Amino acid sequence: MVKLSDKPRLMWACRRGMLELDVILAPFVEHEYDGLTSVQQATFERLLECDDPDLFAWFMGHRSSEDAELQAMVAYILERNQIRNQR
Repeated sequence: MVKLSDKPRLMWACRRGMLELDVILAPFVEHEYDGLTSVQQATFERLLECDDPDLFAWFMGHRSSEDAELQAMVAYILERNQIRNQR
């Protein structure tokens, strides 16, 4: 796994082949990533290694990841984005 420790690299990794994923991932990194624990950051970075079709299915609720940590991160990202968008 490549360590994506700096924000520009993370932002670049959030640029996916699907605009729907870009809109979910990039704002999360911009506003929430620095406040994550090191374990959460590692899970998020692992999430970025997943294929776009899987990410899309998880974020759209079509199916869940078999990896409980990844699924928890997906739920957390959706929750934080929703809270931020309500402000």
